[in-house]
Amino acid sequence: MANITLTFAAPLNESCQVGDTAYAVATTPSGGFNKGEDLQLIGQIRQITNPTSNAPTVICETSLANASAVHNNFILFRKDERVNMSSILGYYAETKFICDDLDKAELFAVGVDTFDSSK
Repeated sequence: MANITLTFAAPLNESCQVGDTAYAVATTPSGGFNKGEDLQLIGQIRQITNPTSNAPTVICETSLANASAVHNNFILFRKDERVNMSSILGYYAETKFICDDLDKAELFAVGVDTFDSSK
């Protein structure tokens, strides 16, 4: 299989890691939002370089015939659920919601799954 190198113009999501699966989707503007269709599998992430810099690179193993077709697309990743099957542990949890948009924004709901584990 061939490798493809993806370079980004902003820091990566901190939960992106080697072993995740990368996907690409072409987007088009629609009603003030970007709409995407036809999710395309890129492949498994093999290496991440400088994830917190303004030019991080991700190397994926791919079987795409035309790997350059995913450049300039929206790139997303999926965790391997066989490895990442955990939830929050302990008696205390703290969350922080950040919205850096200058327009008004609303949060409609937040849900938490809890259970007694020490009885």
